[in-house]
Amino acid sequence: MPLMQAYPPYTITHIRLNEQLAMPSLHFNGQGNYLVFWWREMALGHLFLKPGKPLSVDAFHQKTIQAIAPALRFYTQETPEMTSQLLQLFKQGAFALWAAAMASVFSVWHPDEIPGTVPVSVVICTRDRAADLHSCLTRLSALQCQPHEIVVVDNAPTDDASFRVVEQFAGVRYVKEPRGGLDIARNTGVTSAVCEVVAFCDDDVVVHPLWVYQVWQTFQDPAVAAMTGLVLAAELQTEAQLIFEKHWSFNRGYTDKTYDSAYFKATLAKGPPVWEIGAGANMAFRKSVLDAVGYFDELLDVGAAGCSGDSEMWYRILLHGHAIRYNPRAIVFHRHRQELKALHRQLFSYMRGFTAAALTQQQHYQAANYRYRLLTSIPRYYFRLLCEGFPRYNFRFRTVGSEMRGIVSGLLYYQRNRGKVPYPKPGVQA
Repeated sequence: MPLMQAYPPYTITHIRLNEQLAMPSLHFNGQGNYLVFWWREMALGHLFLKPGKPLSVDAFHQKTIQAIAPALRFYTQETPEMTSQLLQLFKQGAFALWAAAMASVFSVWHPDEIPGTVPVSVVICTRDRAADLHSCLTRLSALQCQPHEIVVVDNAPTDDASFRVVEQFAGVRYVKEPRGGLDIARNTGVTSAVCEVVAFCDDDVVVHPLWVYQVWQTFQDPAVAAMTGLVLAAELQTEAQLIFEKHWSFNRGYTDKTYDSAYFKATLAKGPPVWEIGAGANMAFRKSVLDAVGYFDELLDVGAAGCSGDSEMWYRILLHGHAIRYNPRAIVFHRHRQELKALHRQLFSYMRGFTAAALTQQQHYQAANYRYRLLTSIPRYYFRLLCEGFPRYNFRFRTVGSEMRGIVSGLLYYQRNRGKVPYPKPGVQA
């Protein structure tokens, strides 16, 4: 049965600026357009184009310039005058000159030789999604740069479908974790991994051909304790997917960011917004850092509080003085939930987990003022949403009730579990 469409779908078009500057053929009747701009294997920016509003060529070029300018400024920061030159060449449509200049700027970011294998353990936590797992493993098996190992953690499965999928892929290791819970499965993956760098991806993502290479490359900087990467939408066919991408996106932008003790201290007064660092669908750690700070909090995330086990880990790593790098060249594509009912459940879990994690983080370190967020900024935010959405509560406002219920549920969950051990000791499962 086809999904009901309250909003038109958006067609995703990937535009390779190393191949042409011309405006692609776009359709505006009955659909929107979501454009992602690339230079070779590097994403530079994106653009939403609403249905029913066709663009002129000049307007397209202007919007493209606005979308990619931040990334160009980042990659040319050592020669800032180059940014304006590149944008001028783009505006003029001088493709040959543009391509030559871009190739010069980005040559340092494109290695001459990609290693066939790197010392990275890839962990996939899955539960009763054999078809997604098969697709994910197929993509991983085809990577230009392979990880040392792939570990599939089958979390409290109801059948042997995931095991039978893993059997089809040579060298992939299967680990069954009978206790339900995403962070339990993550900890099992960490203890099972043999490499110092442990990378996680969800079973419903499509990994970029150079994902594992970029993960490994990030940790060549000895100051990096953990990392996150760029998560792009794989499809935007339903209202639920569009709401998520526009208002809850995993996409953290197209420029490198470092989160360290300076960031942590600067944000303490209102509670560090660690959820901004990245998503669990695309993250990696030094195993030695997890051994030092503790493993994932098994009272959080799916199977427990709801979500936020990953952001609580970001918080703990920063609290211990380590640095986290966001690398937008480590890319995966994520398929968001298609149905509004599923989105309601997801956002309820997000806010339930957020509340439980924020209070847990406050418990770890009293100077982190998450009370301000929960008692002041969050109530103000939802009061404003209730006023803005009244009386129809369409599109983004559809899920406000579920989010608010999640906050209350998270508070109650924390009160019930506050005396329990928050996370396993390093190297020991709870």
